[in-house]
Amino acid sequence: MPTVIGHHDVKDTKHWLASPKREEVFGPLGVTNIRTFVDPENPTRVAVLMDVADLDALRAAMQTQPMADAMAYDGVVPESLVMLVEA
Repeated sequence: MPTVIGHHDVKDTKHWLASPKREEVFGPLGVTNIRTFVDPENPTRVAVLMDVADLDALRAAMQTQPMADAMAYDGVVPESLVMLVEA
């Protein structure tokens, strides 16, 4: 099961950290061990580290409207999103 890091900017860090959306959208995809990170030098730059059972399913889900809605709810700046997969 590969580990994935997604980093991006957010509009409101406190809201993003408190949001239940990560579990709601990633849980059904078999994503586990989700951990959040905040850049202490720039708190609007954040990251998630997670174990992903099916990378293809995650990639497909990232292109859906429910995922876009979850990102909008969380205040994610979509154009800043970068995903890195454990090599």
